[in-house]
Amino acid sequence: MDEVAFLQQNADKWERFEHLLDDDTADPDHLADLYVELTDDLAYAQTFYPDSDTARYLNDLASRAHQAVYQTRSETWRRLRTFWTEEIPATLAATRTAQGLSLALFLLAVGVGTLSAAYDPGFVRLILGDAYVNQTLASIQAGDPMAVYKEMHQVPMFLGIALNNIRVAFLAFAAGVLCSVGTAVVLVQNGIMIGAFHYLFYEYGLLGRSLLVVYIHGTLEISAIVVAGAAGFVMGNGLLFPGSYPRLTAFRRSAKKGLKIVVGLVPVFAAAAFLEGFVTRYTQMPAALSLSIIGMSLAAVVGYFVVYPALLQHESASSA
Repeated sequence: MDEVAFLQQNADKWERFEHLLDDDTADPDHLADLYVELTDDLAYAQTFYPDSDTARYLNDLASRAHQAVYQTRSETWRRLRTFWTEEIPATLAATRTAQGLSLALFLLAVGVGTLSAAYDPGFVRLILGDAYVNQTLASIQAGDPMAVYKEMHQVPMFLGIALNNIRVAFLAFAAGVLCSVGTAVVLVQNGIMIGAFHYLFYEYGLLGRSLLVVYIHGTLEISAIVVAGAAGFVMGNGLLFPGSYPRLTAFRRSAKKGLKIVVGLVPVFAAAAFLEGFVTRYTQMPAALSLSIIGMSLAAVVGYFVVYPALLQHESASSA
């Protein structure tokens, strides 16, 4: 192909690329795809028209494109990093009241579930279901009370639990749209269920053993429910208490804050599912190892969701 034909065939594409390079809102992936095409054109021009204006033009355009593509990608990674290290913690620091309310309501529900199970012999079956209770009692009689965690293969169990954790957490968050009442209901339901669950094992003298097994994954799982509940309260409070904003504007702002908090739970979902699918099944592990896993999980949750946001807030206030 002669140079004139090459120009005619590609001139429009190169012109569009120039305009795209001047557009700050251009899609980085689209830029990268066009950059690959441009380097192919440059290689062709350097092979067949090495000293031509076309080759020099494409070389300059490719240099600009290279800088734009990699600068954009660098900004994308920087933005992703600051989202996790600054934006989510800042949102958590600003919503401590909602977190405290979520935790208090959840613990109250656990207490209600425990006391109800203690005073009503049929309460545990009502909450946990006959099938689960019967299965657990059979496992206790067989000498392996935590056998339920060994029944499924690790990978399907991991995936199923991860999806369920995400479903429960997003339900706790999304229910906040019902003026926070829906979130409260989800927290109370889960708290009562956990209280009844603990009492079932307490009744058979197995509470300590069950806690060492269940909280290998339960520390993260329950923490996620509580934090997701806080996110739901944050969103719901935007409807209830709009302040000086129009109610719809306040709701949008609060929903965005709540969603940031829920996104911060993604690693917690994954870690809890991994532990329940691959680690909890080893129900006879030494107590020291179980306590170590539980302690590290608790430290990670408290560190990221409570301590780190408080430190960032204090640092920001000190430098202001």
